[in-house]
Amino acid sequence: MTTGHVFMAQSLDGFIARRDHGLDWLASRTDPDEDHGYDDFIADMDGVVMGRATFLTVSKFETWPYSKPVIVLSDSMTDADIPAHLSGKARLAQLGPRQLMEQLDQAGWKRAYVDGGRTVQSFLRAGLIRDITLTILPLLLGEGRSLFGELEQEIDLDLREAKGFPSGLVQLHYRVK
Repeated sequence: MTTGHVFMAQSLDGFIARRDHGLDWLASRTDPDEDHGYDDFIADMDGVVMGRATFLTVSKFETWPYSKPVIVLSDSMTDADIPAHLSGKARLAQLGPRQLMEQLDQAGWKRAYVDGGRTVQSFLRAGLIRDITLTILPLLLGEGRSLFGELEQEIDLDLREAKGFPSGLVQLHYRVK
C-alpha cells in the first residue's frame, strides 16, 4: 500500500503554526541558502495529502508551493471551495486515511507526503506513516497548533539521522517502528 511520509517544521516548544494557522514565524527564521532537504524529499513523493486547515493556509500563499498533485481531506469543503487558480492542482477527498491510501495505491502512488497537524495525527493513529523528518527551529512560540496530539498507544520511533544547521535549526529523521 502507499506509504505516508512527514516533513515538518516546528518551534522548539512543539508548535507547527500559530493558533490562527499563521506561519510567519517559520519563513522569518529559516535561511534560504541552507538546504534542509525538502527538494530531495518532495522529489521522491508521488503527491501530497493535507487537511482543510493546511490547504486554506497554503492556498493563500503568493505562489502555490507544490508541483505534485495535492489531495485535500475534508468533509466540509466542496469543489467550489478550491480556488480557480488551483484547479487541476488540488482535489478534494472525503475518505478516511486507510481508504485514501488504498485509493492512491490503486492510482499508482507509492509514497505520499502527509502534511498538516490533524492529518498527520490521523495517519499516525492508522499506522500509515513510515517516517518523519522534523526540523526544529530555535524559537518558543508559547502557544499554537501542535503536530502531535493524543494517541491511543505509544508509537516507537527509530532515529535514523540528526543534523544541525548553522542557522540553529536541528533536523531529526525518524523511522516509525
